[in-house]
Amino acid sequence: MCLLQGPPGSGKTTLALQFLLAGAKQGEKGAYITFSETAVELRQSAKSHGWSLNGLSIIDLTKMNSELGLEKQYTVLHPADVELAETSTELLKKIKVLSPRRLVLDSLSELRMVARDPLRYRRQILALKQALSELGCTVLFLDDQTSETGADLLLQSIAHGVVQLTSEETSQGALHRRIKVTKMRGVSFFEGAHDFTIATGGIKVFPRLAPAGDASLDGLNAGPALASGIKELDELMGGPIPWGFGLMIVGPPGIGKSSLAAQFAVSAVRDGKKVCMYSFEESVTTFLRRCESLGIGIARHVKTGAVEIKRVDPSRITPGQIIHDISTSIENNHAGVVVIDSLNGYLQAMSSDRSFIVHLHELLAYLNARGVITILVSTQHGFINVDQSSFEATYLADLVILLRYFESLGTVRQAISIIKNRSQDHERNIREFEVGKKGIRIGVPLTGFQGVLTGNPEFSGESGTLIRDQDAKTKTSFHHRGTGPVVRAVRQRH
Repeated sequence: MCLLQGPPGSGKTTLALQFLLAGAKQGEKGAYITFSETAVELRQSAKSHGWSLNGLSIIDLTKMNSELGLEKQYTVLHPADVELAETSTELLKKIKVLSPRRLVLDSLSELRMVARDPLRYRRQILALKQALSELGCTVLFLDDQTSETGADLLLQSIAHGVVQLTSEETSQGALHRRIKVTKMRGVSFFEGAHDFTIATGGIKVFPRLAPAGDASLDGLNAGPALASGIKELDELMGGPIPWGFGLMIVGPPGIGKSSLAAQFAVSAVRDGKKVCMYSFEESVTTFLRRCESLGIGIARHVKTGAVEIKRVDPSRITPGQIIHDISTSIENNHAGVVVIDSLNGYLQAMSSDRSFIVHLHELLAYLNARGVITILVSTQHGFINVDQSSFEATYLADLVILLRYFESLGTVRQAISIIKNRSQDHERNIREFEVGKKGIRIGVPLTGFQGVLTGNPEFSGESGTLIRDQDAKTKTSFHHRGTGPVVRAVRQRH
């Protein structure tokens, strides 16, 4: 005897029908006893999912006077006038005739109203449980939880198993549905809340990630660490990124976080790895066009299938679906790098900041244990003066790259620094970071910075050390080196 609880509209009837249809595929008889919905309504619901209930027995008790043979004054509109014992007796007679292996009773709230007294209700449910057990029948009781809490606890204590369905509205206006097994006697089960959706074809559950063990890199993603493809960046990080690491790129909007993530993705493809990218904010077309303009040739890798980019709408997808998609890419497509751009968009699919941190911790533990490099892009609030009140998740990452804007002689520039690396010692300096037509470039270490970590950096060093000043110097030097010998040769010939 299993108890399926949930408020109206949470998906109890849909799940119950799937339970019966799954048994029918195995040749098991199924019966659906309904006190609330008519047989016609049940068949209409099944039809909307593309199901046929022809192989199931439906006992429609919405008209109890005709189905149970009771007096005409007993109607479903006045269940308190009906004797529960007589109702249960007639139910058992019908069930014995059908001899189903799977049975659904929808719903217990009707029987509860008939009983009137909690003690009497408990005794009748116990008697019904015993009788059904003797028939060798697995029964699923549906409860819409419209009664007091005490009655719900009473049912949970009687049942062998308890499954609860919940739904809550997200900040985007969508429904976040969850299923949780709170009790299952004699059977080990996966605890916690799991996301599920209701669509054409029924309920689809997205289980939470299984607890990950210690990381083992003996499998697919073993091999040399991942270099960025930019010498100065590798020097800044202290070396390439080990497999099974979580990398977080943090910075204000428009500074080049996504471009840097794309650079790592292209580098991974060159090492023979597959990459899966999830974009929560930018369209795939815009992202590819921008990368091409920067000389980051990721589009050709998308065409070959080495890089898969998925546009995610947080208002139409649950965190469980995202997790399921990522785990599928790892297990089936053998992705070696996963990019999530950005965590701020990911957060919009969550019900709270606390659940987001727990969710992110489980995801990183799962990916790290499988030797996958996870690149997380995090946009900090504010453009110049960074707001530190945004969610803090850098402690979950193994490597953190910090990008900042700074001003030098009336020009807005970018700076890059490493604030955390768990695997190796990294460079403590701050370097200039530039994203332009020449791609991503990183300058020499700069010592004239103050206040970078506070979000309001100031540069008071020599301007000649900046990237564009060095470009101008190199161009001038190249000009002199190129014309000098020509001038001397002309003079000699003259």
